[in-house]
Amino acid sequence: MVKKLKVENDFTPCPAAVGDELFPNGIFVFNITRMIEYIKNNPDSITLQEVPVNELFEAESTINASHIDSVDISRPVILAEIAPGRYNLIDGKHRVEKARRMGIKNVPAYKLNVDQHLKFLINQEAYVTYVEYWNSKLK
Repeated sequence: MVKKLKVENDFTPCPAAVGDELFPNGIFVFNITRMIEYIKNNPDSITLQEVPVNELFEAESTINASHIDSVDISRPVILAEIAPGRYNLIDGKHRVEKARRMGIKNVPAYKLNVDQHLKFLINQEAYVTYVEYWNSKLK
């Protein structure tokens, strides 16, 4: 059973320094740079797995074609549990597109559940709104 989230009064937004890579999804902005650092510093906390490319490709995503050749598709992408049981690609769209064009079926990925990625939201308002959004998706 998926748990209901509770707004924690001591939540501290993840700081965003100049040069940090951020992933905006409406009001929800995740600090990808800090997320990657966390994964590297806590290798046992998030399992690396292979995920099918055809489940990740988003046709509506904007792709910078000139950037595709330079990406390393062996570097894991990051998926975040945006709603209960639903994971979205939040880092690696160019790697996924390159893999797709090369006919590669699977890419390495870190799948972060809600507890793992929530701490990378960069502001308090987004955090509170996210908790409300998550809870609205529970049946």
